[in-house]
Amino acid sequence: MKTLIVYVSVHHGNSEKVAKVMANTLGADLLQVEQVDANVLAQYDLIGFGSGIYFGRHHNSLLNFVRNLPALNKKVFLFSTSGMAGKYFFHKELKRILREKNCTILAEFSCRGFDEFGPLGVFGGVNKGRPNTQDLADARAFAEALKTS
Repeated sequence: MKTLIVYVSVHHGNSEKVAKVMANTLGADLLQVEQVDANVLAQYDLIGFGSGIYFGRHHNSLLNFVRNLPALNKKVFLFSTSGMAGKYFFHKELKRILREKNCTILAEFSCRGFDEFGPLGVFGGVNKGRPNTQDLADARAFAEALKTS
């Protein structure tokens, strides 16, 4: 199954760490959102979309990229890193947009990430060292499970 992972990782590389583990496990191509030509998506059987969570949703550049795509009719998966608990609640907007693009969402992954945005920075941030070894092992297991989807 030919796989592409499209991601955004801005501050601490949290989402990039997760994306790289998933890409290695799946043998996937890995591109930051600004590197992706929408025309190339047709070549892939499975596409992963992920980023850190900003103000309760995926990064605007990822959301805008997906909004501007034509109907995809693809199998997709989502992932995120976040300083806060909430798991897949933060995936709500991206899921809605992908469903409008006729995508089948196979699975979702989320883990904590180091966050020192805004007032959190005053206190040295939260989730230092995250994603950690266990988070990355969980990302690897998630990707392994996608191989059978």
